[in-house]
Amino acid sequence: MNKKNQKKPKNKVLNTIMSNIFIWIIIVIVAFTIASNFSSYEKTKDVTYNQYKELIDNRKIIAATVTGNHFKGELREELTLENEDGTLQKYNFISIELPEATIDLTETWVDSGIEVKIIKDTMGLFDYLIQFSPWLIIILFWFFIMRKMSGPSGQGGIFSFAKSKATLVSSDNPKITFKDVAGCDEAKVELKEIVDFLKNSSRYTKVGAKIPRGALLLGAPGTGKKLLAKAVYGEAKVPFYSISGSEFVEMFVGIGASRVRDLFDQAKKNSPSIIFIDEIDAIGRQRGAGLGGGHDEREQTLNQILVEMDGFNTNQNVILIAATNRPDVLDKALLRPGRFDRQIIVDSPSMIGREQILKIHTKKVKINKEVNLKIIAKSTVGLVGADLENLVNEAAILAARENSLTVKMIHFEDAKDKVMLGVERKSMVITDSDRRITAYHESGHALVAYFTENADPVHKVTIVPRGQALGVTAQLPVEDKYNFSRKYLLGRLDILMGGRCAEKIIFSDITTGAGNDISVATDIAKRMVCEWGMSESIGPLKFGRPNEEVFLGKDYSVNRNTSDHVSKLIDIEISILIKNAEKNATDIINSNINKLHDLSNALLEQETIDSDEFNDIIKNGYKTNNNKESSSDEKDKNTTTTVRIKTDTEPSQD
Repeated sequence: MNKKNQKKPKNKVLNTIMSNIFIWIIIVIVAFTIASNFSSYEKTKDVTYNQYKELIDNRKIIAATVTGNHFKGELREELTLENEDGTLQKYNFISIELPEATIDLTETWVDSGIEVKIIKDTMGLFDYLIQFSPWLIIILFWFFIMRKMSGPSGQGGIFSFAKSKATLVSSDNPKITFKDVAGCDEAKVELKEIVDFLKNSSRYTKVGAKIPRGALLLGAPGTGKKLLAKAVYGEAKVPFYSISGSEFVEMFVGIGASRVRDLFDQAKKNSPSIIFIDEIDAIGRQRGAGLGGGHDEREQTLNQILVEMDGFNTNQNVILIAATNRPDVLDKALLRPGRFDRQIIVDSPSMIGREQILKIHTKKVKINKEVNLKIIAKSTVGLVGADLENLVNEAAILAARENSLTVKMIHFEDAKDKVMLGVERKSMVITDSDRRITAYHESGHALVAYFTENADPVHKVTIVPRGQALGVTAQLPVEDKYNFSRKYLLGRLDILMGGRCAEKIIFSDITTGAGNDISVATDIAKRMVCEWGMSESIGPLKFGRPNEEVFLGKDYSVNRNTSDHVSKLIDIEISILIKNAEKNATDIINSNINKLHDLSNALLEQETIDSDEFNDIIKNGYKTNNNKESSSDEKDKNTTTTVRIKTDTEPSQD
């Protein structure tokens, strides 16, 4: 054991004793009081003046101690005297408070043969404690409260609110290195250079290169920004201060700026060092956008950060790393070179990146030999590192629930559906009519997706309620997409309208089940017209949201930059796109009505069909379980008969 580790328990005991000093003083006072009362215990009786006079006259008192006006006499022999409650008891001493101890009274004691000892009336230690005990208790209580307000061991608390709350990451913590981070190779390269700056700064200064002042990690939630910061700490091996942006500003004015100064002072004393501020958008939002006017505490904090990063007294041995998923709201002065020299994009991982992430998260998981991480990576388009970690954990939980010794591919598939589609709500009671409507609705989506050019393949169709949906039609792209063509988006509108059109064709009515489809389709059509310039009649123009106020809410503060005529054209164009999509979906479903019935029957019987079953039903039809037994009697036939169930609402075929 190290000497440092041996000192820690002693300091802890000392701090505990000091923090409870008030309790210890109370215990000492009480113990002293008890000892004073019982150390000289004597049987003393308070008597009346008549009894006192009678004892003096009968010479039954042999000695006396007089303190002020208090007379305490020692009896020649024990006397039995009556108590106030009528009981009798023997006493050795009597006491009485006299009006005044005069010289005549003293001579009377001497004449009666009493040995008198006169003591000057002074207060003892106990008397002083009793007299000043209220003030003593108040003072001790005040010290006790002040110490508690100063926090444990005299640190933190209300009297140190101006101190930084940054956590100095301990070297005892498990180290995370760049080997533990995957799916963001470009970001790792940028941060490795910063680590190399800290380790070999002389190599760069020889050629006149300056160490970067700051690195800003930008990316969607869950992409691994904080994990990258931990990897930088693990690789650089220098003091690492971690703090959240919201920890700077509190109720007191000037606290944020004071904490920034204290944080950078600590970092400079231990330079070279790294400061990591998570969610910096909490204090780094652009200035001058508030409504209240007057003093803005958040702006003062931001100003202090700007000065510390690039001011007159800056220190080049302190590197600031920050992370945010809202780069659009940050102040421009914070993003300029000299402060955040590098803006590192941490994007969603590609297929190769997802596979690498899965390999890292499955190191400590017992996976079966049949598990193919490459297949899982292909089918998890759009998931980020946090999602993939959750997927692996959910798969392990499912395996443990089934008492399986290893995590199998089926567990990963079920976990993937849970993460991407939502949790199954098997306990939800759905009527037969609602199940039938949902089956045709989801079949409409899937059928239109199959016959739409360049559409993403259908991965799974289910009518088991998941999340907030009664049914789900999942499509997964074959490869990662970063640009979307106009044809692809128009096809997406057709697919979204497929469910509503199927309901309308089969049941001659529509339900609220298509509400989310309509919302998504309207948003896509609106962006096609107003943002992406995909309207032939309006052309490549941008409309709406030119000046978004980040504090008021984007939709609340939109400045209208279109005339009434253009606004009307936009509404008409959006309506045309949606209605054309509805017409295309209706044509596809009417042309393949038998396939729609086959898909619906399969869903009603199986509840869920995967991509292979879906493609087989489209090509070969669907044989219901009710007719499998009858078809088995015709084994001598070389061909298989496909039987369909004709519904009451199925249109007659010419």
